[in-house]
Amino acid sequence: MGDLREPLNELTACGLPEALEVMGERWSFMILRASFNGLHHFEEFLTELGIARNILSNRLARLVEHGILDRQPCADDRRRIEYRLTAKGFDLLPAMVALRQWGQKYGGAFVEDPVLVDEVDRLPIGPTSILSHDGRVLGPKDLRFVKREDLGVREDGSRARPADGFDRATGEGIGRPPIAAVR
Repeated sequence: MGDLREPLNELTACGLPEALEVMGERWSFMILRASFNGLHHFEEFLTELGIARNILSNRLARLVEHGILDRQPCADDRRRIEYRLTAKGFDLLPAMVALRQWGQKYGGAFVEDPVLVDEVDRLPIGPTSILSHDGRVLGPKDLRFVKREDLGVREDGSRARPADGFDRATGEGIGRPPIAAVR
């Protein structure tokens, strides 16, 4: 990935340590997966996941604290609590799909059922990919680190600009629907 490296001893200079601090253990991912599968109530998580009550309570509180889940009273029974994915939680879907696909590729031999498909064609989704600002699929040899002041400066010194309609902050634009469309 080029000659420039991330400062590996700086835990605050990269988003990965922050993400792992929030999501870095199995039960948080399993709760998130259950949320993507439509579970909303403590007892549903408890029954479906087979998780200990104290661990579930701790992980749900942590996911709420970090803004991944929202804790709300149920509309039909205000004494019951629902846990709903926030926009921040929905933004974890590509990471969850990528981890799922990696596990399917390198994990034990199993037949996926049900199969994750796209809504329109009902065919299996393609592999999760790293995309450039203009939608090109990138591989490891296509990636490198540059200093912030060198963003957009090509090897030959010419300047590039982001594709029209691409918002780097949200990732919306080329090949990505608005977050609200994911729901």
